[in-house]
Amino acid sequence: MPVRRNRSGKGAMNGHDSKERSLVSKVMDILVSGIVEDRYGPVLPPQDVLSGEFGVSRTVMREALSMLLARRMLDVRPKVGTRIRPMRDWLMIDEDVVSWRFRAKPDRIFLRDVIEFRALIEPSACAQAAVRASDAEIAGIRDAFNLLRLTRHGDGNRQAADELLHTLLLAASGNQFFQQMTAIIHGALSLVNPILNRREGGWENVVRAHGRVVEAIERREPGEAEAAAAAMIGYTADELRRSLEADPDAQREA
Repeated sequence: MPVRRNRSGKGAMNGHDSKERSLVSKVMDILVSGIVEDRYGPVLPPQDVLSGEFGVSRTVMREALSMLLARRMLDVRPKVGTRIRPMRDWLMIDEDVVSWRFRAKPDRIFLRDVIEFRALIEPSACAQAAVRASDAEIAGIRDAFNLLRLTRHGDGNRQAADELLHTLLLAASGNQFFQQMTAIIHGALSLVNPILNRREGGWENVVRAHGRVVEAIERREPGEAEAAAAAMIGYTADELRRSLEADPDAQREA
């Protein structure tokens, strides 16, 4: 897919630094789409081939590839070329990598890892929020929950409302490491929410589960908040498992 160049036809490398960075980012994003959609196979085409395909200079392509190398998504080997590394090796603490990883069709191992991660982080974060959150933070959590509760089926804001609530819950924990995990939580929500929206009563169940978490935090009951968050994740995990079991293509490993 060619990347649009400026009107001079000389490419973004001759423009402002911000334009160059923007072009590199666009090239990188298109490369990632090709990788997660398995359009390239195990090894990327040579740089000059990719440069011609994208309509960019080799310098831009080299910079885009180097950024993916730094995120452990690629591996350069003599006589082999630029090999695409297994997704399990990708640098998942990088927010961009998290977003890209969730583009790929989920497999059983990835699903298991996402569930285990959420079960480890979110209940503890909610327990800490019940102890550490300020009154203003708790009021913000309640407002975000009310916004989520009022969304209707087909509402394009439903995902954003859910992400906002989980972001505020992590922030209210006061733990800077938990706060850095929002990208992974958002990605997990992007997997489960479409499934919940399809199942009769699924979304209503998860909203009630969120409500129990919020109420426990408002009462300053860390044990109840932790248990409610664990139950919420357990319910969504069961829904995800059922969805995968019904999808033969999801049996593959990434």
